[in-house]
Amino acid sequence: VPPICVHACGRSLAAALFLGHLHTKPMHVCHVSTREDIDLIRQAKLMGVRVTCEVTAHHLFLSKEKDEARLPGGWGKVCPGLATEVDREALWKSMDIIDCIASDHAPHTHEEKEGPNPPPGFPGLETTLPLMLTAVHQGRITLAQLVEKLHTNPSRIFGIPIQPDTWVEVDMDEHWTLPTAMAYSKCQWTPFRGMHVVGKIRRVVLRGELAYLDGKVLAKPGYGQDIRKVQQQTHGHTSSSSAPPTPAQPRPPTPVNPPTTTPTPPSSP
Repeated sequence: VPPICVHACGRSLAAALFLGHLHTKPMHVCHVSTREDIDLIRQAKLMGVRVTCEVTAHHLFLSKEKDEARLPGGWGKVCPGLATEVDREALWKSMDIIDCIASDHAPHTHEEKEGPNPPPGFPGLETTLPLMLTAVHQGRITLAQLVEKLHTNPSRIFGIPIQPDTWVEVDMDEHWTLPTAMAYSKCQWTPFRGMHVVGKIRRVVLRGELAYLDGKVLAKPGYGQDIRKVQQQTHGHTSSSSAPPTPAQPRPPTPVNPPTTTPTPPSSP
């Protein structure tokens, strides 16, 4: 059974975790952004609460102090909002508690972001993996942890069946700069523009078909699958869909040895 997903912080998060524990329901906390909240989740896990959590790339890489000026008005509006440098560093130091990395992809257009009531959200689908590969290069997270948080844990927590003959091939050593607009997002902007990254996607094979190669999407429209329908079709028939979510438990920091070879193919959903 998939967990109940909550978008809460502070006292609201504490209340949600208490109610979930009271009714023996697994909980998944979306978009954790502050030291206070990740510390609360850590304590809940230590007490045996069935809780998993995720963070986004923008909360790991952006903060109010260093990015608010270049993302004025609606451009910097996101929910939850960008936090402090102290909060950002606390998230990086809590990778033993964080179960998943999420894109929280919200590709609002220029017109929406510059309007009188700009919606919250950043595009993140095309930038999440390059940013996280950069974190591997910097020694903030290991490649094994990255595969775990982008693929293994989401599949287990939400009962998403493993897709056969599917993988992502990346060049771990390519240095490049994120452009003003990524290639495929229709919103045509990114809050990470100008950031130097290390690591680039080279090839994606999806269910045996070459879906992406060196910057070009080759999969035909309609080749994707509705995850909810796949979950319903396989529920009760695969171990990944029937197993309850097992939260990451607090553990000593893992020694980091960033890979130096090229290219390296991690698994991916």
